Amino acid sequence: MKEFIQLLPKAELHLHIEGSLEPEMMFSFAKKNNIQIPYKNIEDVKKAYNFSNLQTFLDIYYAGANVLITKEDFYDLTWAYILKCVENNIIHTEIFFDPQTHTQRGISFKTVITGIKKALDDAKEKYGITSAIIMCFLRHLSQEEAFKTLEEALEFKDYIIGVGLDSSEIGNPPSKFEDVFKKAKEEGFKLVAHAGEEADVSYIFEALDLLDIQRIDHGVQSINSSKLMKRLKEKQIPLTVCPNSNIELKVFKTYKEHNIKKLLDYGLNVTINSDDPAYFKGYLNQNFINLYENLDLSQEDIIKLVKNSFNSSFISDELKEQYLKEINDLIK
Repeated sequence: MKEFIQLLPKAELHLHIEGSLEPEMMFSFAKKNNIQIPYKNIEDVKKAYNFSNLQTFLDIYYAGANVLITKEDFYDLTWAYILKCVENNIIHTEIFFDPQTHTQRGISFKTVITGIKKALDDAKEKYGITSAIIMCFLRHLSQEEAFKTLEEALEFKDYIIGVGLDSSEIGNPPSKFEDVFKKAKEEGFKLVAHAGEEADVSYIFEALDLLDIQRIDHGVQSINSSKLMKRLKEKQIPLTVCPNSNIELKVFKTYKEHNIKKLLDYGLNVTINSDDPAYFKGYLNQNFINLYENLDLSQEDIIKLVKNSFNSSFISDELKEQYLKEINDLIK
């Protein structure tokens, strides 16, 4: 089955590029840019990757991002993830980036986006990997600050397919960002949001009803509302589930308790993703392997999950058909 997972062409829809910053790269950037980090060596960093919830992870995530300074840094970070895509047979990826994490430190929006975009363009040219960029607003900051970020993004509208919402979920409901999402929709951006990772189902309802999102990032708490489950099934609204992340951040205690098989069996449009793979012990294939080893997932389930990712992506119908044909040719 591991070999089968490896062979399957895959799409990834929930990947934070800053969350692919491996410890070795963190040290390399820190040294190059003369940035102090609170770790003596790589082992220290790895020991710090023990999280009790989302916030304990975010504290380290934002500290790590401080080492990213130049356009080349963002290029190198993104290119390192592209090489992981090649290893994991990811042929399409839709990556998140958090501009406010960087602009708050005095790094320009242009520096961040042009570094990421150049690496993705090179990935298409060298490996044929297609991609899209989704800009996330940090929900622990104000809607006013999100509006400023949206304004900055307009200059690079051709680079950015959509906007999302991430960071500290509890206490920062989607309703806080209703107006900026309305403006983003008017500007033609696709809309997604993290909802129902740690917070209750009310956050998912708000994301759907107030932000008018097209994809729910995480969404594992959906299972606690039969009304929501029926709606998600009927409308086939995608959930970008991140199993390793859910275990590492204690959303579920163990893999055997993860509810993705129940969501899939109910008929929801669930997908598998790696979220922040440098911090959560594995890239996309490892997430599939961990699920397979701990839940009663069949080969048909894995194929369904992979196809869901392509069907839920923001690519053209023509490209979807092409990618789905690649899967069907492989499993004949």
